[in-house]
Amino acid sequence: MIEVKNLIKVYGSNTDKVLELIEKGMSNEEIKNKTKHVVGVRDVSFTVEKGESFVIMGLSGSGKSTLLRCINRLIKASSGEILIDGQNIITMSGKDLEEIRQHRMAMVFQRFALLPHRTILDNVGYGLEIQGVDKRKRLDKVLEVIEMVGLKGWENSYPENLSGGMQQRVGIARALATDPDILLMDEPFSALDPLIRQDMQDELLDIQNKLQKTIIFITHDLDEALKVGDRIALMKDGCIVQMGQPEDILLSPATEYVARFVENVNRSLALTASSVMVRPRYVVHPKDGPRTALNFMEKHGLSTLFVLDRLGKLKGYIKAEDASDIASQGIKDLGGIIQTDMPTAGPDSPLAGLLEVMAYTKVPIAVVDENNKLQGALVRGSVIAGLAGGRGEMNNG
Repeated sequence: MIEVKNLIKVYGSNTDKVLELIEKGMSNEEIKNKTKHVVGVRDVSFTVEKGESFVIMGLSGSGKSTLLRCINRLIKASSGEILIDGQNIITMSGKDLEEIRQHRMAMVFQRFALLPHRTILDNVGYGLEIQGVDKRKRLDKVLEVIEMVGLKGWENSYPENLSGGMQQRVGIARALATDPDILLMDEPFSALDPLIRQDMQDELLDIQNKLQKTIIFITHDLDEALKVGDRIALMKDGCIVQMGQPEDILLSPATEYVARFVENVNRSLALTASSVMVRPRYVVHPKDGPRTALNFMEKHGLSTLFVLDRLGKLKGYIKAEDASDIASQGIKDLGGIIQTDMPTAGPDSPLAGLLEVMAYTKVPIAVVDENNKLQGALVRGSVIAGLAGGRGEMNNG
């Protein structure tokens, strides 16, 4: 849906001269000293797929907000292309640009940008009003999105009567009211208190799960980026220094700068079950019998074993003491002692949501695919190793 190609933004009057110096490989600092011009964005390229949450992050002055404003041409780029379904925003006529801004793209600002003299109802409906939407249809849509963001009952209040988090909900509702394909979000939660910020991140994830908008989200907070982003682009000095899935950024930093950026991050927000699971080398089938199971457990120091059917689908697990009991009774089938009340997770399940489960279970968490085939296991040792930045070879006991 969105394709950015070789984008450059120069602040200053002699843009052509600066573009020549960039072409020659001169650094931003050298260009500033030589020309007194500032390179805000330098040769940036990326694509954002339909329905993707793409996060652009970096420290203050890295160029992330400039880049976002180039995408809707609040700032006009100096060179390059910004394509929305093949249409170039940079060369687009004013009329066509207005059409895209009104119907296909909406922006959520850091400081809410609400109209203080308008009620919440009228703030949310402002974009529809500009479009000339019929008042009855406008009201129906506004009430729908106000309820979606959890502000039902506040329709006739004014922004000054709302907390910061509630005001930002209004900003999000206003953006959603026009049903845009693309949401541009410029550090939308950075002005909020930490707990409210977490709530708003969760709210955004819920909305995105329902609506599947194409989102470009700006932040300087890596924990936030890891939580909301399908992919992340990390910027420094106007350039993208690394781009990839959250797990890629965290586990395989491309530069020393990225490594320092991620060294103190909450790794559980980016890691998934598949990234820290171990391959369960020891499993049994119901017909294997308790003696076979006990031999496995004794040899490898295990207290439990996963039980699979012949197609590799998870049936449950058995405990050593139960296997010992039925072995002493001469029972040869494990079927009677298979326990099914065990925690499971999908390969893409975020590790952050599984830590509490691990704290209260003595059984490894089985990682299964959509067909309930066993892919691996989460055991404390492998998870701790993953959180610490390493991987360990563990078993499933």
